[in-house]
Amino acid sequence: MEQPTESTNFDPQFVRNMIESTLRIGLLLILLVFAYDIIKPFITPIIWGAIIAMAAFPLVKWLEPKLGGRRGLAATLITLFFILALVIPTWSVTDATLGGLKKLHTGLESGELRVPPPAAKVQDWPLVGDKVFTAWNNASLDLEAFMQKNAAQIKELIGTVLKRIGGSLMGVLMFVVALVIAGGFMTYAESCGQAAHRFFVRVGGLNPGGEWAPLTVATVRSVLQGVVGVAIIQTILISIGLFVAGIPGAPIWCVIILFLAIAQLPPLIVLAPIMAYAFSTMDTTWAIVFTVYQLVAGASDSFLKPLLMGRGLDIPMPVILIGAIGGMIMSGIVGLFVGAVVLSIWYNLFGLWMEQQAQ
Repeated sequence: MEQPTESTNFDPQFVRNMIESTLRIGLLLILLVFAYDIIKPFITPIIWGAIIAMAAFPLVKWLEPKLGGRRGLAATLITLFFILALVIPTWSVTDATLGGLKKLHTGLESGELRVPPPAAKVQDWPLVGDKVFTAWNNASLDLEAFMQKNAAQIKELIGTVLKRIGGSLMGVLMFVVALVIAGGFMTYAESCGQAAHRFFVRVGGLNPGGEWAPLTVATVRSVLQGVVGVAIIQTILISIGLFVAGIPGAPIWCVIILFLAIAQLPPLIVLAPIMAYAFSTMDTTWAIVFTVYQLVAGASDSFLKPLLMGRGLDIPMPVILIGAIGGMIMSGIVGLFVGAVVLSIWYNLFGLWMEQQAQ
């Protein structure tokens, strides 16, 4: 008796559907890849534009009635204010830095540059006093020989400075673009908000997706308030030490430190040379007191952030803090906001899942 054999013939309609589906998926993937490559240079400015718009929109709402309800004009004025506040200090610092480098180069070529001898107190600097004193003294005795001996290190240092200046200028340009994008977002805030709401509902359903748009705005504003608030408090603490110690140019250093703190960069970048100056001009005891105070003030953000971040939100502060710090480690300063938003949404989903499990 013959055993029935399974047919190996495929249904032609099934084969046709499989081929069409594969082609459609392939074309869709190709389209997505090309679309991503096209918008890739604008992803960071768009994210920053959205963050700035969410943070600055209350200013637009405050200014709008005073301009006869013209939101576009209010958003434009706010955007121009932020652009000028960013570009003018950047231009001043860059011009002064390049001017100083040019003057240094001219002095070296003409042989007119002279390095004053170090003070004896330089040897009392902790850890590096002897090395700094020796190098400084050698430079003051014979600058040309010192330059020739350390030519490689000096060339590397100048290259690093120029590279940092170029990177900073590109960062400023990116932020200018982001501010322009933010102006557009603020002008059409309702339309953008509705689009974001529809997107979140499409992804997460009416519940909890409908809560994610306001949660995103509230989280960004909370993180920004924490960052700016901590930066202001930290700058005030450091400024007290600078003014009490009588450090020359204290107001300028305070402004630079404020920008560094907002950008989540350590104030030690500026404080380290100031501490060195303190040891070379002050009594050793007072210089140590000044240094310890500035180190504590410079590290104050580590215990101020947990106090200020997450205020006014239903999301626990540790969730916001971990998201902000983890996001910054992963993606830089933009991750400070994105990480907090992502972890807040995750916490929202996790809480909903736990409630469903309990029912």
